[in-house]
Amino acid sequence: MTKRSTSVKNGIAASVHRVLQKDPPPEPGGTKQFEDRKVGLGKKVTLLRGISIIIGTIIGAGIFISPKGILKHSGSIGMSLVVWIACGVLSLFGALSYAELGTCIKKSGGHYTYILEAFGPQMAFIRLWADLIAIRPAAMAVISLAFGQYILEPLFMPCDIPPMAVKLATAIGITSVMYLNSMSVTWTARIQIILTFSKLLAISIIIVPGMYQLFKGETRNFENAFELSNMKLSGMPLAFYSGMYAYAGWFYLNFVTEEVDNPERTMPLAICISMAIVTSCYVLTNVAYYTVMTAEELLASEAVAVTFAEKLMGNFSIVVPFFVALSCYGSMNGGLFALSRMFFVASREGQLPEVLSMIHVRRHTPLAAVLILYPMTMLQVFVGDIYSLLNFMSFLRWLFIGVVVLGLIYLRYTKPDLPRPFKVPLFIPVVFCLTCFFMVFLSLYSDPVNTGIGFAISLTGIPAYYIFINFNHRPKWLQSALDSFNRTLQIILVVVPAE
Repeated sequence: MTKRSTSVKNGIAASVHRVLQKDPPPEPGGTKQFEDRKVGLGKKVTLLRGISIIIGTIIGAGIFISPKGILKHSGSIGMSLVVWIACGVLSLFGALSYAELGTCIKKSGGHYTYILEAFGPQMAFIRLWADLIAIRPAAMAVISLAFGQYILEPLFMPCDIPPMAVKLATAIGITSVMYLNSMSVTWTARIQIILTFSKLLAISIIIVPGMYQLFKGETRNFENAFELSNMKLSGMPLAFYSGMYAYAGWFYLNFVTEEVDNPERTMPLAICISMAIVTSCYVLTNVAYYTVMTAEELLASEAVAVTFAEKLMGNFSIVVPFFVALSCYGSMNGGLFALSRMFFVASREGQLPEVLSMIHVRRHTPLAAVLILYPMTMLQVFVGDIYSLLNFMSFLRWLFIGVVVLGLIYLRYTKPDLPRPFKVPLFIPVVFCLTCFFMVFLSLYSDPVNTGIGFAISLTGIPAYYIFINFNHRPKWLQSALDSFNRTLQIILVVVPAE
């Protein structure tokens, strides 16, 4: 992490300008030369695009493949549907809390920015450090591997897919998402809308035949739906944990607040509409499954949506893996679009290399911030023990989200005069904050070893903060090397500081 240096900035900008003079094509579709345009991230996230970011990142592969964690731990069909609804409401509480934060702290960056504003740079850096070295590369690798698996499945049916073929397809998927996000904010948003509609189409292909079966009178699986003989009170927290994980992703619009058009109106509306759609889709999809499958069949199925389609649609079930792959691709695209803005803001705050807060002069994308995850994600795909890492880090998600919402309550008292165009009743963040900390406690109770390892990994952010951020007396040779690195990377990527 480098110190800000005006002379270095000017030298780099001059070098980039010399490079561009040799090759000064205009913005695609535009009539002005790039010199006449302000270099920065525009407000290109409309209401529809905001909804597509939220829905597109929440709905991944889980609802199609393995929505059985809730059923397994709740013990009955009726209670599983209650948990799906309750988790949707609790997630809405969290999303509304973030909507308040997003309209009163109008900066991109999501969790990182809100922790920075409420609790200062050290706590924010610990969150950033855990995201950068472990959580985000592993999470991106997992959803990308699911894409690689399901995009190839129709080609290899009924044989197993070679693991290396899955990894190569995954690498192609990750590369294409990185390229798309590097080239155009507008096209990234447009493709996210298309992918979101493809997810909703896939879900409607399940819901509509399921509802038709229900109206025909296929209700035998709902008889004694609230049979409590299999229900264990100790399993309910785990059911809620599974449910909250399925809804995770409602916070991604807050990562791009500065690019949202009219955020005071757009953010609350996008969040409420998205959560209503996702909750309805999740509940109705599960109802549809139960019209043709018993609880035992659902728990035994390797891929629930495929089993459902085989029972009702015959050979049409071959298209299900394709829709699952599209769903995964949408999660990859939306997640990368949002996360790159967190690294962009962290660089702007001086906690990551300066080049990460620079914008491509023609594409107007945060090119370096988009690409930062690429090498680490690829490493995880080919050589990493991803699932162990996710076990270590899963509790950190809820710990830091709980800290963010606690920060909202804290800011209510420390900064009562902060403009709040959208303000939620106090009980909403209180209930959600308690839910987050309960899930952290549940992780500690159910898996203390992995949780402890994850906590220890995150605490390595404390010495990293003092070494890279708080240490003001670097050797001149080290400072010179860091400035040279920034300058070289900026020239290669053709990026300049945002205006």
